[in-house]
Parts: sequence; C-alpha cells; structure tokens
Amino acid sequence: MSDHPALLARWALLLNGARDTTTPDPDPYGRDLLSRWAEPQRRYHTTDHLIAVLDRVDELLEHTEAPDPAAIRLAAWFHDAVYLPDRSTNEDRSARLAERALPEAGVPEARVAETARLVRLTTDHDPAEGDTNGEVLCDADLAVLAGSPEAYSAYAAAVREEYAFVPDDTFREGRANVLRHLLGLPCLFRTPIGHDRWEPAARRNMTTELELLGSASS
Repeated sequence: MSDHPALLARWALLLNGARDTTTPDPDPYGRDLLSRWAEPQRRYHTTDHLIAVLDRVDELLEHTEAPDPAAIRLAAWFHDAVYLPDRSTNEDRSARLAERALPEAGVPEARVAETARLVRLTTDHDPAEGDTNGEVLCDADLAVLAGSPEAYSAYAAAVREEYAFVPDDTFREGRANVLRHLLGLPCLFRTPIGHDRWEPAARRNMTTELELLGSASS
C-alpha cells in the first residue's frame, strides 16, 4: 500500500468526530481500508476514486443540510472497501465490514447502522425521496459520470480493465444495461446542487458511451 498520510489524517479526524472516545487508535482501521482500496484487481475503484467521492461529499455538504454528515463520510470510506469485479455482493460485504469495524472503533450503534445502510444504497443509487444522507452519498459516487469527455473516457476504460476477464460481447451487453438503468432514472443526481452541476453532462457522457457500445457490437 502506498503511504497516504493526508488520507490517514483525514480518516482520523473523521473517526474521532464520529465517536465519543479517542480510543482505539484510528490508524490501524484507516490503514486497513487503504490497503483494500489499493488491491491489484482495481483500476477504477482505487484510492483516487475514494478521494474523489470524499471531495464531492464535502462539496455537496456545503450546500445541503444532511442529518448525519459523519455517517455519509464513513460510508464513502467503506462503500467499495470490498471490491471483486466478478462478484455481485460487494456493497453488502462492504456494509458488513463497516458493521464489524466501526463498533470496535467506538462508533455509536445508530451511526454504524446508518453508515451500513448508506453503503448498501450504492448498489442501485436510488435513494428514497427525502433521504438526504443517501442523496449526498449517491450523488458523490456518481459525479464521475459528469467529467469532461476525456475524463469520462478514462473512467470507462478503467472500468473495462477491471472486467478484462469478461468477453467483449458480454461486457458490452452488461455495461449497456447499467447505462440504460441509470439513464432511465428520473434524476441521476438528487441533491439540487448535484443536479444543477452534473446532470446534463452525465447524461451526455452516458448516452455517447451507449451509442459507442452499440456501434462496436454492430
């Protein structure tokens, strides 16, 4: 694992603010999470993605009144902590990791439960109306969809690399289904600020990728 002192400090500040104690030491928990985010099978779901989601959460919380910002930030740390491209249970396993680690680290039961709920919500990125915590986390996780055409292309290529073991035709079909699901949502971004900043660009990018996937299969 590459050393990330700034990220470890960010983790320690978050954990100490999310609990009523300063023990146990936050560092072992942060280092374990960072080692997971640095696993070799990852190409998109890396430490860079973690940093991006944390930054977008901070950005959204400047404009959004959420009931539990600490739970949102904890969920950002855990949401892809378990990631195996050939499994469909990553979100649940990541949530269960949070349910094991956070009580041991001193986080209150209610906040642990909310963190795990938010992690599981990233399975389909479809929070219920009024679920502000969920809206912030899901918007932050999907913000990559609204990057520049070049950034989006790099993101799509990294996702393909994670699924290098999948034949082209199978990947195109699966990826197209994911894009259609997201494009079929009434709103990709549920916070007002996220919707205003990211919705149009994200839909353009995904529509373009869907068209390219169709061209490649014909």
